[in-house]
Formats: sequence, structure tokens, C-alpha cells
Amino acid sequence: MSNTNILYQHGTLALLVPGLLDGTLTMNELLQHGDTGIGTGEGLDGELIILNGTPYQLDGDGKINILNDEFTMPFANSHFADYAEMMEVEDINRDDLQSQIKEAANSTNTFFSIKITGTFKNITTRAVRKSSAPYDSLSKTAEKQNTFSKDSVTGTLISYHSPSLFDGAAVGGFHSHFLSDDRSFGGHILSFDSVTGSVSFQQFDTLEQHLPTANKEYMNHDFSKDNIIDDVHNAEG
Repeated sequence: MSNTNILYQHGTLALLVPGLLDGTLTMNELLQHGDTGIGTGEGLDGELIILNGTPYQLDGDGKINILNDEFTMPFANSHFADYAEMMEVEDINRDDLQSQIKEAANSTNTFFSIKITGTFKNITTRAVRKSSAPYDSLSKTAEKQNTFSKDSVTGTLISYHSPSLFDGAAVGGFHSHFLSDDRSFGGHILSFDSVTGSVSFQQFDTLEQHLPTANKEYMNHDFSKDNIIDDVHNAEG
């Protein structure tokens, strides 16, 4: 039986800051740790969302692709879904939604996941075009992102909330990806005006942090020289 209390994380957001963007985990390996998740591909190749065991990618051109088992990633989260209904919302803006979720969750100092199914208004997402080695820093690579918008779209948001004491390993607060029901639109969420739908919640008591110890660049890099927190928040905000 799968352990639904564990959040699995490969890599850290901090390793992306200096441009350590090699794919160090395959999709086949990631799916052994969950049927739900988010991430990015080698060279920041698009934005990933895993729903019901199927991995989808919004690539830099705005196309949704289903990924094969050999697709590699420098960073990803996954878990086995066991969401409980939290609340129904109607035409609520993003800031108010996050405030209500935090209050209802009462889980500020641990990891949890939020799943929202519903209709989102004026939503904007992004994806980065895949880059090749030698890689630029995260901040420079993120400048090449493409943004995509919809006036109204129905779909699923998957978000992971990380406590502030883990800022850098993850991004403190919410990190959210989206996929439309018709599988034509998605990506890392930059903003939306409002959502009407159902909010579900799943809390984790264990973070399983997996590091790319076979990657020489990662093992030899001096992170003390990097502006990790600011660069992570600027890129992921």
C-alpha cells in the first residue's frame, strides 16, 4: 500500500539557481513515488504536472505533451493522492483563496498539497524553452519564459505548500501548476483573477528529499556564493 503521508522531492530549487539543470531523475523513477506531482525538465524544459499517474508537459511553445518514461528532470515533486475535500469556493480571488486555505489547513509549518478543480478566470501561466549545456543561471534562463493566458478555463490546479523554514530547498509558500480539462492549456501559474470550484487538501508528515549524488556539477558546487532565496522567489513567483 502506498504511503500517502510522504512528499517525495528530487533535487532542490536551490540547485537550479546557478544553472545545475541536468536531468538527474527519469519520469519512470519519479512515478514510483507518486501518481500526482509537478516539476520541470532538463534545461528547464517546460512545466510538468502529473495527474492520475499521467505526466503532462507544457513546453515553451505552449503545447501540451504526454511524457515518456525516459524524460529526465533536475527537480520534481510527487506523492500518492489521497485528498480530502476542504471547501467549495465561488469567484474567489487568489489572495483570499490562499488566506482561507492557510486558515483551514492550520499546517503552516509542514508540507501539504492543494488540489483545485474548477473554472479559473483571467489565468496566466508560463513555460521556459529548453536550454542546452552550458546552462545559464536560473534568473537568466527564466527571462526567456513564454506566458500564456485564458479568459476562462476549466481544469485542475495542483499546488504544494512548503514551510518557510525549508525556503531554498523548495519555495516557501505555494508552488502551483495547472492543466485544463481539454488538455490544451497549462503550466506554472503566475496569476489568476478568480476561481469557482472545489478545493481539496492533503497533509504530509514526511519529506523524502532525494539528491543527485551521481551528478558531479552538483556535488562540487559551492552554493554559499549564490543568492538562493531571492533568485528562487523571483523565478517562481
